[in-house]
Amino acid sequence: MKTFKLISIQVLIDDKIIPIELVDGLIINKEDDHNHWLIDIYSNHSSVDLFQKINEEKKDMLVHAVITKKENDPAPFEVEVRSIQIFEHTVSILLEGTLKRNRKDYAEMLLDYLLEEGYTGEELSSEFKKLMQSNPQAFLDKNA
Repeated sequence: MKTFKLISIQVLIDDKIIPIELVDGLIINKEDDHNHWLIDIYSNHSSVDLFQKINEEKKDMLVHAVITKKENDPAPFEVEVRSIQIFEHTVSILLEGTLKRNRKDYAEMLLDYLLEEGYTGEELSSEFKKLMQSNPQAFLDKNA
């Protein structure tokens, strides 16, 4: 197994990005035959209701996790809630799922966002390339 620092995480529900406020977090590649990953989110209580609802509905969800450095591309994971541990001031949420190698979801969301912002032609192409290559976290932060 390999463990990495979780820098940021966003939940995608109905084409809406919901940023999760992190106190701390880890992401673990289980390196098994099924490409499973564990994501341990240590957060404040603001995210409890969202994850409890998803857990009760037994739904898989898509999350985008930035790992190790904020400059890294967000990695898409399809996950389900494994546990929610509520402490006095914080909560630990354990997710398990698989890495989705396709960056299509992020690229499509970015393109839709830029079109909504009014970018066209060369300006659209330039801004899209800039955000895809240099700082994808900036788009997620703006779109949150």
